[in-house]
Amino acid sequence: MKLLLTSGGVTTAAIHDALERMLGTPVSEATALCIPTAQYGHPWVGPGTKAWEFISGRSENPMVDLGWKSMGVLELTALPSIDAERWTPLVLETDVLLVAGGDALYLAHWMRESGLADLLPSLTDTVWVGMSAGSMVMTPRIGTEFVGWPAPWGDDTALGLVDFSICPHLARDGGPGNPMTAAENWAAKLGNPAYVIDDASAISVVDGVVEVISDGGWRHFPG
Repeated sequence: MKLLLTSGGVTTAAIHDALERMLGTPVSEATALCIPTAQYGHPWVGPGTKAWEFISGRSENPMVDLGWKSMGVLELTALPSIDAERWTPLVLETDVLLVAGGDALYLAHWMRESGLADLLPSLTDTVWVGMSAGSMVMTPRIGTEFVGWPAPWGDDTALGLVDFSICPHLARDGGPGNPMTAAENWAAKLGNPAYVIDDASAISVVDGVVEVISDGGWRHFPG
């Protein structure tokens, strides 16, 4: 699987270009499924307006509204109640999974419960575009500062498909978001490498090669 781990979506031309390089085709020729599940677990997001805005492409975070050839919805909480044969072929045939922000541990839980986590190793050509929690879910740990929904496994571990953690929404010029001082304290407690990125930045992971794409601010902590 190819990973494009963003803070705020496909917010810049550089991130958009990186996405199309991963796809090997223009966005207009690629099929996509959006996954809103993480939103339900976060108290500031939740079901309702924000989920509808993401699915309909009317949110402030460019993902669904990029001009895809086709768009569908993959709701992970529904998948355990239907036969895998009804949704697995759809995922296997889709070029891109667009994964909303929200609560990373809630998303990790439903990725496991739905069977999507088990399917990931077979998605060698699929591009995963995560936003905030949709990016953090791929990391070994999210950090206790980001734990909201209490996971059944009792700690802050996520899926661990990459070996670094991510702090999204780095505050720029005193604006909203996570200040660098807080990010430094977060990274110091992890015990593994980490990146802090703002909403104009993303991390590309292709064949194990990690690249930061940024028109904004970011920082790497070796761990």
